[in-house]
Amino acid sequence: MRRNMRKRSKTTQRAVAAAAGLALGAGGLIAVNVYASAHESGDGGSGYRASQGQANQVLAAGASTISCPDVRMKLPGVPDQARGQVDRELALLDQQVAEAYQRLRNSARAIQQDSNFANNAIMGPLRDKRAATIDRIAIAIGRSGARPQGLEALATCSLRAAGNQQGTGQGQGQGNGAGQNGNGGNSGSGGDGNAGNGPVAADFVDITKVQPNVRSPRPSRGASTGTFTTRCGVNANKLYNSDNIIVAPGVTNGAHHTHDYVGNQDNDAFTTNDEFAAAATTCRNQGDKSTYYWPVLRLQDGTREFDAKQLGGGAEGNTGRILTASRVTLNFVGSPRGKVVAMPKFLRIITGDAKAFTNGTANANAAWSCTGFENRQLTDRYPICPQGSSLVRTSSFQSCWDGRTLNIDSANHRAHVAFADRRTGACPTGFKAIPQLVQRLVYDVKAPSLNDNGKTSPFYAVDGFPEQMHKPITDHGDFINVFDDSLMNQLVQCVNTGRKCR
Repeated sequence: MRRNMRKRSKTTQRAVAAAAGLALGAGGLIAVNVYASAHESGDGGSGYRASQGQANQVLAAGASTISCPDVRMKLPGVPDQARGQVDRELALLDQQVAEAYQRLRNSARAIQQDSNFANNAIMGPLRDKRAATIDRIAIAIGRSGARPQGLEALATCSLRAAGNQQGTGQGQGQGNGAGQNGNGGNSGSGGDGNAGNGPVAADFVDITKVQPNVRSPRPSRGASTGTFTTRCGVNANKLYNSDNIIVAPGVTNGAHHTHDYVGNQDNDAFTTNDEFAAAATTCRNQGDKSTYYWPVLRLQDGTREFDAKQLGGGAEGNTGRILTASRVTLNFVGSPRGKVVAMPKFLRIITGDAKAFTNGTANANAAWSCTGFENRQLTDRYPICPQGSSLVRTSSFQSCWDGRTLNIDSANHRAHVAFADRRTGACPTGFKAIPQLVQRLVYDVKAPSLNDNGKTSPFYAVDGFPEQMHKPITDHGDFINVFDDSLMNQLVQCVNTGRKCR
């Protein structure tokens, strides 16, 4: 009975949040399947400030997208008392950009007829909405602490050519790599495709032509060399939603794209820590009720999925058949420099950046490869795997924690954890090494046909915010630690003593 009452309560919360979101976004949500120009631009510029005339120049050059400053990363600090409202306002900023992008996609004729249309009817109103939202953020923070200054400068967004890759071609995770740019290709793919917001042929590269680029720090004498594997399935239960409990708690469709979930089965925008602890789990060891989630991968074959007309799905450009990974491996590994300490319960970690295409590569951590070629990792290209080889997505999560007992999260969801130094494996000063989650997803998907833009063999693409054009560099993963204390201690002991445990 209590469980049913809680379910009804959460259903009510979702309904209220959805109604509020629709009210805030009235008139901005546009239908599925929005097409842009047939070719991407070869322009090498990094972005475009919206001003009269320039908007039309960008759009005339080819497919374009909207790039906005990331307000969350610019906040100096958010008091706990203001965190809830600030998170909701930040989610509203994402919604505003999504709505503006959809209108941009549907306004090609008006833009051709009026060179100022994009600026006056789309970018200007977007700036005004963002300015009001940013002001509310500043006021909310100011009620409990020092009001941040200068945020108003973040209201103005830019138009940029979608063919310009921000990323570097062959990364080792954390956005490092050796550059492999290329533009061009049609904005649609086989079947319905993603209808103008990617992927394109230039987003793919033959993995056999990529040079090996993976290097790991040499372990020191006191390294923790063990591995702890938790087996939690492949989302056979088909638990999906477009919420993000870490970034946008209490906000329906806070991710604007659909997630796969394994592990904890009570995962949506309204789940509390107590509910996580009491929930069922798909993990074989019931002491692991952690939640592991990532954006779904879709085949652009014209399939109308359950979310074809929903926000987070087709209504925001995420279309095609959802692919379920054939294998999901969740390994926790140690530090090459020394022993690890236990993670605090309910620790939240986001790796990668869902907005890396417009934000830049500072937080990008995409790693795409193929079985048999995993010493070759790509950050801003999807790999084309040879026959008999499967697609691999790998996410190596941050392995250093600031060590403050109550810090299971931070205002920007990044400051409380960090990556170890890529060369030495050392944590930043003041941080402690924790077991590192290495998440590996394998997909048995046929290589796409580039010569006919995916008509014979469809493109695949990761779900994302609509303005991110489904670029591979936006891949990311999310983790909330809900190990019970006993199992976490076993994990730490296993890793620190150099054993391989399941």
